Amino acid sequence: MRRASVTTSLKSALLDYQYENGRRYQGYGKEKYFLPADETEADRLDLVSHMLNLCTGGKLHFAPIGDNPQRILDLGTGTGIWAIDMGDQYPSADVLGNDLADNQPRNVPPNVRFEIDDIEQEWIYSEGFDYIHMRMMGGALKDWPKLLRQAFKFTKPGGWVEFMDFTMTFNKASPSGHFERGCPVDKWTVELKDLMHGIGLDPEPGPKLLGWFKDTGFTNINQKTFHIPVGTWPKDKTMKEIGTINAIQFMENLEGFTLRPLTMKGWKREEIMVFIADVRKDFKNSKLQMQHDGYAVWAQKPLD
Repeated sequence: MRRASVTTSLKSALLDYQYENGRRYQGYGKEKYFLPADETEADRLDLVSHMLNLCTGGKLHFAPIGDNPQRILDLGTGTGIWAIDMGDQYPSADVLGNDLADNQPRNVPPNVRFEIDDIEQEWIYSEGFDYIHMRMMGGALKDWPKLLRQAFKFTKPGGWVEFMDFTMTFNKASPSGHFERGCPVDKWTVELKDLMHGIGLDPEPGPKLLGWFKDTGFTNINQKTFHIPVGTWPKDKTMKEIGTINAIQFMENLEGFTLRPLTMKGWKREEIMVFIADVRKDFKNSKLQMQHDGYAVWAQKPLD
Protein backbone atom coordinates (compact mmCIF):
# COMPACT_ATOMS: atom_id res chain seq x y z
CA MET A 1 0.00 0.00 0.00
CA ARG A 2 1.12 3.56 -0.66
CA ARG A 3 1.28 6.11 2.14
CA ALA A 4 -2.08 7.92 2.33
CA SER A 5 -0.55 11.37 2.81
CA VAL A 6 1.54 11.04 -0.36
CA THR A 7 -1.35 9.73 -2.44
CA THR A 8 -3.83 12.32 -1.18
CA SER A 9 -1.46 15.22 -1.84
CA LEU A 10 -0.60 13.97 -5.31
CA LYS A 11 -4.25 13.33 -6.20
CA SER A 12 -5.14 16.91 -5.24
CA ALA A 13 -2.44 18.25 -7.57
CA LEU A 14 -3.28 15.91 -10.43
CA LEU A 15 -6.99 16.76 -10.41
CA ASP A 16 -6.24 20.47 -10.87
CA TYR A 17 -7.12 20.27 -14.57
CA GLN A 18 -6.36 22.90 -17.21
CA TYR A 19 -8.65 23.75 -20.11
CA GLU A 20 -7.28 24.73 -23.52
CA ASN A 21 -8.94 24.90 -26.92
CA GLY A 22 -12.10 23.36 -25.55
CA ARG A 23 -10.27 20.28 -24.18
CA ARG A 24 -9.34 19.24 -20.65
CA TYR A 25 -5.67 18.58 -19.87
CA GLN A 26 -3.83 17.29 -16.86
CA GLY A 27 -2.92 20.21 -14.62
CA TYR A 28 0.03 18.53 -12.93
CA GLY A 29 3.16 19.49 -14.86
CA LYS A 30 1.93 21.19 -18.03
CA GLU A 31 4.56 19.47 -20.16
CA LYS A 32 3.95 16.03 -18.70
CA TYR A 33 1.65 14.88 -21.46
CA PHE A 34 0.53 16.54 -24.65
CA LEU A 35 -2.75 14.65 -24.97
CA PRO A 36 -6.03 15.70 -23.31
CA ALA A 37 -7.47 13.96 -20.25
CA ASP A 38 -11.20 14.08 -20.99
CA GLU A 39 -14.06 11.84 -22.16
CA THR A 40 -13.17 12.23 -25.83
CA GLU A 41 -9.66 11.01 -25.14
CA ALA A 42 -11.04 8.17 -23.02
CA ASP A 43 -13.15 7.05 -25.98
CA ARG A 44 -10.06 7.09 -28.20
CA LEU A 45 -8.10 4.99 -25.70
CA ASP A 46 -10.89 2.41 -25.62
CA LEU A 47 -10.82 2.24 -29.42
CA VAL A 48 -7.04 1.81 -29.43
CA SER A 49 -7.34 -0.93 -26.81
CA HIS A 50 -9.57 -2.89 -29.18
CA MET A 51 -7.06 -2.32 -31.98
CA LEU A 52 -4.22 -3.66 -29.84
CA ASN A 53 -6.25 -6.77 -29.01
CA LEU A 54 -6.47 -7.41 -32.74
CA CYS A 55 -2.73 -6.77 -33.15
CA THR A 56 -1.87 -9.33 -30.46
CA GLY A 57 -4.37 -11.95 -31.55
CA GLY A 58 -6.41 -11.38 -28.41
CA LYS A 59 -3.49 -11.93 -26.03
CA LEU A 60 -3.45 -9.66 -22.99
CA HIS A 61 0.27 -10.34 -22.57
CA PHE A 62 3.15 -12.28 -24.06
CA ALA A 63 5.12 -12.87 -20.87
CA PRO A 64 4.67 -16.40 -19.39
CA ILE A 65 3.29 -15.26 -16.03
CA GLY A 66 1.66 -18.60 -15.14
CA ASP A 67 -1.92 -19.36 -14.18
CA ASN A 68 -1.97 -17.80 -10.72
CA PRO A 69 -0.10 -14.49 -10.54
CA GLN A 70 -0.64 -12.69 -7.23
CA ARG A 71 0.22 -9.03 -7.85
CA ILE A 72 -0.01 -7.18 -11.18
CA LEU A 73 0.78 -3.52 -11.83
CA ASP A 74 -0.46 -1.68 -14.93
CA LEU A 75 1.47 1.55 -15.48
CA GLY A 76 -0.36 4.36 -17.28
CA THR A 77 -3.56 2.32 -17.20
CA GLY A 78 -5.63 4.89 -19.16
CA THR A 79 -9.29 3.87 -18.99
CA GLY A 80 -8.34 0.66 -17.19
CA ILE A 81 -9.62 -1.80 -19.80
CA TRP A 82 -6.48 -3.93 -19.78
CA ALA A 83 -6.37 -4.04 -15.98
CA ILE A 84 -10.04 -5.03 -15.80
CA ASP A 85 -9.57 -7.78 -18.40
CA MET A 86 -6.56 -9.08 -16.45
CA GLY A 87 -8.61 -9.09 -13.27
CA ASP A 88 -11.26 -11.19 -14.98
CA GLN A 89 -8.70 -13.58 -16.50
CA TYR A 90 -6.67 -13.97 -13.31
CA PRO A 91 -8.98 -14.01 -10.27
CA SER A 92 -5.95 -14.99 -8.16
CA ALA A 93 -4.34 -11.60 -8.78
CA ASP A 94 -4.57 -8.23 -7.10
CA VAL A 95 -4.45 -5.91 -10.13
CA LEU A 96 -3.44 -2.29 -9.58
CA GLY A 97 -3.65 0.28 -12.38
CA ASN A 98 -2.25 3.79 -12.06
CA ASP A 99 -2.47 6.87 -14.22
CA LEU A 100 -2.15 10.64 -14.11
CA ALA A 101 -5.78 11.00 -15.20
CA ASP A 102 -8.82 9.84 -13.26
CA ASN A 103 -10.49 8.18 -16.28
CA GLN A 104 -11.17 4.72 -14.89
CA PRO A 105 -14.64 3.22 -14.21
CA ARG A 106 -15.89 2.69 -10.68
CA ASN A 107 -17.66 -0.62 -11.32
CA VAL A 108 -14.74 -3.07 -11.62
CA PRO A 109 -13.95 -6.65 -10.55
CA PRO A 110 -13.27 -6.97 -6.82
CA ASN A 111 -9.59 -7.76 -7.43
CA VAL A 112 -8.96 -4.60 -9.50
CA ARG A 113 -8.27 -1.13 -8.15
CA PHE A 114 -6.91 2.13 -9.49
CA GLU A 115 -4.81 4.95 -8.14
CA ILE A 116 -3.77 8.36 -9.41
CA ASP A 117 0.00 8.47 -9.57
CA ASP A 118 2.97 9.92 -11.44
CA ILE A 119 5.14 6.96 -12.34
CA GLU A 120 8.16 9.18 -13.00
CA GLN A 121 8.33 10.00 -9.29
CA GLU A 122 9.81 7.55 -6.79
CA TRP A 123 7.60 4.51 -6.31
CA ILE A 124 6.48 3.63 -2.80
CA TYR A 125 5.18 0.08 -2.49
CA SER A 126 5.52 -2.25 0.48
CA GLU A 127 5.94 -5.37 -1.67
CA GLY A 128 6.85 -6.31 -5.20
CA PHE A 129 4.80 -7.47 -8.18
CA ASP A 130 4.75 -10.72 -10.14
CA TYR A 131 4.12 -8.81 -13.36
CA ILE A 132 4.43 -5.16 -14.36
CA HIS A 133 2.85 -4.02 -17.62
CA MET A 134 2.87 -0.81 -19.63
CA ARG A 135 1.90 0.17 -23.16
CA MET A 136 1.40 3.26 -25.30
CA MET A 137 3.45 5.75 -23.28
CA GLY A 138 5.43 7.29 -26.13
CA GLY A 139 5.61 11.05 -25.67
CA ALA A 140 4.64 10.78 -22.00
CA LEU A 141 7.92 10.10 -20.20
CA LYS A 142 11.24 11.87 -19.83
CA ASP A 143 13.38 9.16 -18.25
CA TRP A 144 12.71 5.68 -19.56
CA PRO A 145 15.88 4.09 -18.08
CA LYS A 146 14.82 5.32 -14.61
CA LEU A 147 11.36 3.84 -15.15
CA LEU A 148 12.90 0.48 -16.07
CA ARG A 149 15.09 0.61 -12.97
CA GLN A 150 12.05 1.21 -10.78
CA ALA A 151 10.14 -1.60 -12.50
CA PHE A 152 13.12 -3.90 -11.92
CA LYS A 153 13.28 -2.91 -8.25
CA PHE A 154 9.59 -3.61 -7.63
CA THR A 155 9.40 -6.87 -9.58
CA LYS A 156 9.66 -10.01 -7.49
CA PRO A 157 12.63 -12.29 -8.30
CA GLY A 158 11.49 -14.45 -11.20
CA GLY A 159 8.71 -12.00 -12.07
CA TRP A 160 8.13 -10.39 -15.44
CA VAL A 161 7.97 -6.89 -16.92
CA GLU A 162 6.38 -6.23 -20.32
CA PHE A 163 6.26 -2.96 -22.24
CA MET A 164 4.65 -2.27 -25.62
CA ASP A 165 5.20 0.89 -27.60
CA PHE A 166 5.36 2.32 -31.10
CA THR A 167 6.91 4.65 -33.59
CA MET A 168 5.12 7.84 -34.59
CA THR A 169 6.86 7.87 -37.96
CA PHE A 170 4.78 6.52 -40.83
CA ASN A 171 6.34 4.58 -43.70
CA LYS A 172 5.18 3.37 -47.08
CA ALA A 173 3.86 -0.17 -46.63
CA SER A 174 4.22 -1.33 -50.23
CA PRO A 175 5.88 -0.19 -53.47
CA SER A 176 2.46 0.73 -54.86
CA GLY A 177 1.74 3.13 -52.00
CA HIS A 178 1.69 6.87 -52.64
CA PHE A 179 3.09 7.90 -49.24
CA GLU A 180 6.04 10.27 -49.54
CA ARG A 181 8.23 12.15 -47.11
CA GLY A 182 7.08 15.75 -46.81
CA CYS A 183 3.38 15.06 -47.31
CA PRO A 184 1.06 16.67 -44.72
CA VAL A 185 0.78 13.60 -42.49
CA ASP A 186 4.55 13.18 -42.52
CA LYS A 187 5.05 16.86 -41.65
CA TRP A 188 2.54 16.39 -38.84
CA THR A 189 4.58 13.65 -37.17
CA VAL A 190 7.78 15.68 -37.67
CA GLU A 191 6.26 18.70 -35.92
CA LEU A 192 4.96 16.64 -32.99
CA LYS A 193 8.22 14.74 -32.55
CA ASP A 194 10.21 17.97 -32.69
CA LEU A 195 8.10 19.50 -29.93
CA MET A 196 8.40 16.42 -27.71
CA HIS A 197 12.16 16.20 -28.16
CA GLY A 198 12.36 19.89 -27.32
CA ILE A 199 10.76 19.39 -23.90
CA GLY A 200 12.67 16.22 -23.10
CA LEU A 201 10.04 13.61 -23.98
CA ASP A 202 10.71 10.53 -26.10
CA PRO A 203 8.07 10.23 -28.84
CA GLU A 204 9.30 6.89 -30.20
CA PRO A 205 10.47 4.58 -27.40
CA GLY A 206 9.45 1.35 -29.12
CA PRO A 207 12.74 0.58 -30.93
CA LYS A 208 14.75 1.39 -27.78
CA LEU A 209 12.90 -0.89 -25.37
CA LEU A 210 15.10 -3.93 -26.01
CA GLY A 211 18.28 -2.03 -25.20
CA TRP A 212 16.83 -0.48 -22.06
CA PHE A 213 15.73 -3.88 -20.77
CA LYS A 214 19.23 -5.29 -21.38
CA ASP A 215 20.92 -2.35 -19.66
CA THR A 216 18.66 -2.70 -16.61
CA GLY A 217 19.71 -6.26 -15.89
CA PHE A 218 16.69 -8.30 -16.95
CA THR A 219 17.14 -11.82 -18.29
CA ASN A 220 15.12 -14.00 -20.70
CA ILE A 221 14.49 -10.90 -22.82
CA ASN A 222 12.07 -11.34 -25.72
CA GLN A 223 10.89 -8.94 -28.42
CA LYS A 224 7.98 -9.09 -30.86
CA THR A 225 7.71 -6.51 -33.63
CA PHE A 226 4.73 -5.88 -35.84
CA HIS A 227 3.50 -3.45 -38.49
CA ILE A 228 0.35 -1.45 -37.82
CA PRO A 229 -1.45 -0.27 -40.96
CA VAL A 230 -3.23 3.06 -41.21
CA GLY A 231 -6.33 3.02 -43.40
CA THR A 232 -8.49 0.53 -45.24
CA TRP A 233 -5.90 -0.53 -47.80
CA PRO A 234 -4.83 -4.00 -46.42
CA LYS A 235 -6.38 -7.01 -48.16
CA ASP A 236 -6.24 -9.23 -45.08
CA LYS A 237 -9.50 -8.92 -43.14
CA THR A 238 -7.94 -8.50 -39.69
CA MET A 239 -5.28 -6.09 -40.91
CA LYS A 240 -7.96 -4.07 -42.70
CA GLU A 241 -9.90 -3.81 -39.44
CA ILE A 242 -6.76 -2.77 -37.58
CA GLY A 243 -5.94 -0.16 -40.21
CA THR A 244 -9.47 1.20 -40.23
CA ILE A 245 -9.55 1.59 -36.45
CA ASN A 246 -6.11 3.18 -36.50
CA ALA A 247 -7.14 5.75 -39.11
CA ILE A 248 -10.33 6.56 -37.22
CA GLN A 249 -8.56 7.10 -33.91
CA PHE A 250 -6.16 9.50 -35.61
CA MET A 251 -8.73 11.38 -37.71
CA GLU A 252 -11.35 11.84 -35.02
CA ASN A 253 -8.79 13.14 -32.54
CA LEU A 254 -6.47 15.26 -34.66
CA GLU A 255 -7.35 18.36 -32.69
CA GLY A 256 -6.54 16.58 -29.44
CA PHE A 257 -3.22 15.34 -30.80
CA THR A 258 -2.24 18.66 -32.33
CA LEU A 259 -3.63 21.78 -30.68
CA ARG A 260 -1.58 21.84 -27.49
CA PRO A 261 1.79 20.86 -29.06
CA LEU A 262 1.62 23.29 -31.98
CA THR A 263 0.26 26.06 -29.78
CA MET A 264 3.31 25.52 -27.58
CA LYS A 265 5.45 25.91 -30.71
CA GLY A 266 3.87 29.28 -31.44
CA TRP A 267 1.35 28.31 -34.11
CA LYS A 268 -1.89 30.26 -34.31
CA ARG A 269 -5.12 28.29 -33.94
CA GLU A 270 -6.18 29.23 -37.48
CA GLU A 271 -2.90 27.89 -38.88
CA ILE A 272 -3.29 24.67 -36.94
CA MET A 273 -6.83 24.05 -38.16
CA VAL A 274 -5.82 24.53 -41.80
CA PHE A 275 -2.89 22.16 -41.29
CA ILE A 276 -5.11 19.58 -39.58
CA ALA A 277 -7.52 19.66 -42.53
CA ASP A 278 -4.68 18.66 -44.89
CA VAL A 279 -3.48 15.94 -42.50
CA ARG A 280 -7.02 14.53 -42.26
CA LYS A 281 -7.14 14.26 -46.06
CA ASP A 282 -4.01 12.11 -45.95
CA PHE A 283 -5.50 9.81 -43.33
CA LYS A 284 -8.55 9.37 -45.54
CA ASN A 285 -6.44 8.62 -48.62
CA SER A 286 -6.15 4.82 -48.81
CA LYS A 287 -3.74 5.14 -51.73
CA LEU A 288 -0.98 6.26 -49.38
CA GLN A 289 -0.77 2.72 -47.95
CA MET A 290 1.16 3.72 -44.85
CA GLN A 291 1.98 1.99 -41.59
CA HIS A 292 4.00 2.40 -38.42
CA ASP A 293 5.75 -0.09 -36.18
CA GLY A 294 4.98 -1.64 -32.82
CA TYR A 295 7.34 -3.32 -30.36
CA ALA A 296 6.54 -5.59 -27.43
CA VAL A 297 9.37 -6.52 -25.07
CA TRP A 298 9.04 -8.79 -22.05
CA ALA A 299 11.75 -9.97 -19.69
CA GLN A 300 12.31 -11.61 -16.32
CA LYS A 301 13.99 -10.42 -13.16
CA PRO A 302 16.73 -12.90 -12.15
CA LEU A 303 15.95 -15.22 -9.25
CA ASP A 304 19.18 -14.39 -7.41
